[in-house]
Order: sequence, then structure tokens, then C-alpha cells
Amino acid sequence: MKPLFSLEGKTALVTGSSGGLGEGIAIAMAEAGADVVMVSRSGSEEAAQAITALGRKALSISADLGQIDQIEAVFQEALTLTGRIDILINNAGTIRRAPAAEHSMQDWNAVIDLNLNSVFLLSQLVGQHMIARGSGKIINIASMLSFQGGINVPGYTASKHGVAGLTKAFANEWAGKGIQINAIAPGYMETNNTAPILDDPDRTRSITERIPAGRWGTPEDLKGPAIFLASAASDYMNGHVLCVDGGWLAR
Repeated sequence: MKPLFSLEGKTALVTGSSGGLGEGIAIAMAEAGADVVMVSRSGSEEAAQAITALGRKALSISADLGQIDQIEAVFQEALTLTGRIDILINNAGTIRRAPAAEHSMQDWNAVIDLNLNSVFLLSQLVGQHMIARGSGKIINIASMLSFQGGINVPGYTASKHGVAGLTKAFANEWAGKGIQINAIAPGYMETNNTAPILDDPDRTRSITERIPAGRWGTPEDLKGPAIFLASAASDYMNGHVLCVDGGWLAR
């Protein structure tokens, strides 16, 4: 069964790879055999070291994908560095917390630009490259808030609903061209984005009590699903949002 999940000879482009879920996914790609191009604002030195230790290539591009005018340059640089992109993982994202009545347009635009607009444009650019080759995998990182409304995060919720919709829209058009576009919706994960919640003991306890698995997730929990969606094992999956949530939505 190993070749079914192997990424030997593949190149993966992972955004938001300087820590948390993105770093874990980047390392997972290398563990399965892929070379990795990492895109982040602050660098991905720890991930690069881990990937190199696995005998795979680790290439880094510094960029702020929230600045839409930088995205085409990122794509061109990745292509110049590697010659091909077999797997795109749109993980970069941000969150701004404020009640809906006080949520500023500045916060709204910052979240939508990075979480949604960059996913659309980078998928479009990489997708054109994949269409020309007749193969490719695109994995978008969605959220539980692709299904629910959340509290004090209207911009983030709108962006993640949009990511789920884009996943399905692209899949409808490109599934017949040899490209699989799917998404992973993580449940509550221990990352920098959730630090404000983890700092609130009462809210952390109430969330944990609702998770059937009895714990929050970690970047390690996304490695298997990411490898699955990036590999030949998922060649007949298109437009699916895979929930990795410890049973949160089933509760």
C-alpha cells in the first residue's frame, strides 16, 4: 500500500508554513517523499531543517499573501525554483476577533484578502499550470467555521465559508482535467490562532467537553489527512471538505 500514499518525485507548495498547521503539513509532505516550497512572511527555518533532515529539498519564499499584488511573483518564483508544482496547499490565514457590531472594515478586508482572495488567485495560477500538465492536487485549509457561525469572528467565518465554496467551484470545473481540489476543515487546534481561547479556562473547558475525542487537535493530527489528499489514494475525491475535528460536528 505504501506507493498509494507516496509523494516521491512530487513538489508541494505550502503557504503559511512558518509554524502551526502549515509547518506540520510541510513536514508531512517531506515525510511522504515530496520536495517542499514554503511561503511565509517570517521564514520557515525549523520546518526547512526538518525537511532537509528527511533528505528532501526545502525551499523558502518570503511574501505576504495578504498583499494580492505579490501572489503572481510568488507563483513565478516557485516555478523557477522547482520547474513544476504538483501539490498546492493553501494554508496561510489570519483571524481578527471583534463583535460583529464593532468589526472594522480594515479587519474585514485583511481577513478576506489573505484567507479567501489569495486562495482564489494562487489556485487559479497554479491550476493553469496543472491543467497544462493534466494532473495536480490542491488542498485548501477550511475550518469548522466553514459550517458554523462562530463568535466575534464574522470576517473569518465569511472567509472560511468562501474557502469551502471555492473548493467545490474549482472541483466542478477541473475534476475532468485530472486535478483534485479538496479541503481540510480542522477542528479546535492548539495553535497561535487559538491562543486567546486557550487563555480563557472557562471557554477552553466548554469546548473540550463538546469534543468527543476529549482533546484539542495538534498539527500532527493533520499529517495523515494531508498526505491522503495529496497522494494517489484520493484520485477520485473532488470538492470534498474533510473534517478533522475529533468528532466536534457530530456532537
